[in-house]
Amino acid sequence: MRQKTRSCCSRSCRPPDGKRKRLLPLLLAAALTLSGCGGGGGDDSLRIGFALYTQDDTFISTVAQNLEWMVREAERETGQKITLFTADGRSSQTTQLDQVDRFLARGCDVLMVNIVDRTAAAVIADKAEAEGVPLIFFNRQPVEEDIQRWDQIYYVGASARESGDLQGGLVLDAWRENREALDRNGDGVLQYAMLEGEPGHQDSLLRTEYSIKALTDGGVEVEKLANETANWNRAQAAARTAQWLEEFGSRIEVIFANNDDMALGAIDALSGTPRSGWPLIVGVDATAPAQEAVAAGQLYGTVHNDGRGQARVMLDMALALWHGENPGEAVTLEEGHYVWLPYRPVTLENLEELRREQEETGPATQLD
Repeated sequence: MRQKTRSCCSRSCRPPDGKRKRLLPLLLAAALTLSGCGGGGGDDSLRIGFALYTQDDTFISTVAQNLEWMVREAERETGQKITLFTADGRSSQTTQLDQVDRFLARGCDVLMVNIVDRTAAAVIADKAEAEGVPLIFFNRQPVEEDIQRWDQIYYVGASARESGDLQGGLVLDAWRENREALDRNGDGVLQYAMLEGEPGHQDSLLRTEYSIKALTDGGVEVEKLANETANWNRAQAAARTAQWLEEFGSRIEVIFANNDDMALGAIDALSGTPRSGWPLIVGVDATAPAQEAVAAGQLYGTVHNDGRGQARVMLDMALALWHGENPGEAVTLEEGHYVWLPYRPVTLENLEELRREQEETGPATQLD
């Protein structure tokens, strides 16, 4: 890893040599809507700029909760003072770019960016490199060329293709285990509708493609009745599903949703209808509300996206970078830039196992 112009620390926050592990006063400053990175200089804290595409997304909110909790735990355990600034981009790339500028102007040492528009990654990358500030993109993956622009740019996330494979596998298992119940019209064909995330977003594209591919590769004949964009949003998904119910009624045998918020929107639309007539519904993320829906028998299954793991990896990387260490010694880096966390399927069968793990290793807010 090459020597950085400003190293991994800001102009004002690097601890004196030999004193980095002293016990320091605790401080956590989180601003949900950024008005400035705050403070300026003069203290010994690691300052992290944490930019979210929107906090209205349940999964992203979970990542933020976990990171905030882990920062507090790291301060207590190590004595390292960490200042975390959280900025809500509210789905506006212009707003997020302004927030990144403010992070840099106030001397933040590491940037963590859940980018609004992946095509803007190069702009943020160039800003970070010019200031010598390591940059960690997460959850929304920029193209490889943008990740490769500088050796201090990283990506933390999971494979969207894998989540599609596993989501389709949930439905394939249901088809094989109880085909008569799922194939309600008895035609041997699985009729489905698809709730998609943002148009052109790679997670939407790959989850949509590979969830269906898992079925066809498994020998299931499928028929698409409808697919609509709902932008990861519960209310939009409810509206789309209500329209489908009017048009197709009980012909819909499965509703695929690219994330849990949209799956819950489908459930909202169905809530006034007899449960016996519901299609099978599957999502992605295993958020707390989705877990509740699985427990209630409303959501057949989901695919666990490890938000806690993403937060853990990013904080470990930030601490290593700030101390001038190779982040590859703190986490498993692939190709020098990527950390991939695994997905796993979740149904009623293994839900309690997942919940126990989360209760043992994370904040209580995870399941609020």
